[in-house]
Amino acid sequence: MGSVIRFLAIAVSVIVVIAFAMFALDETDKGSKAQQAKLERELGTRTDPIAPNAEQEAVRERNNGPVREAIDDANDVLLAPFVDLVDSDSSWVNHGIPALLGLLIYGVGLGFLANMLPKQRAHGGDWRAARS
Repeated sequence: MGSVIRFLAIAVSVIVVIAFAMFALDETDKGSKAQQAKLERELGTRTDPIAPNAEQEAVRERNNGPVREAIDDANDVLLAPFVDLVDSDSSWVNHGIPALLGLLIYGVGLGFLANMLPKQRAHGGDWRAARS
């Protein structure tokens, strides 16, 4: 039973870490694009088309495919108990604190529980019996 709980703790922790890493990548990309847009407005140039062509649209769909959606959905379910604990204007705080709490509860907590459970022992006979 302990190995199942330990595996579950690792799997849940991996989902939370991957989802937070994807959020961080999205946020840094947003910051970069915001800076580029501001620079384009100041310089009076425009490099990003308003209506993307078919190739640009395909790239967008690949970037947010079904795997990303599945990870985000699993993360939403796992972190739902912690979302109401945080109310901030910063999206980093709103995502980071629940992710940290999820790692502590699911990763550390379930790992600790798995280590506390009694382990199965091989029943090889009486310990007093001499081995030959």
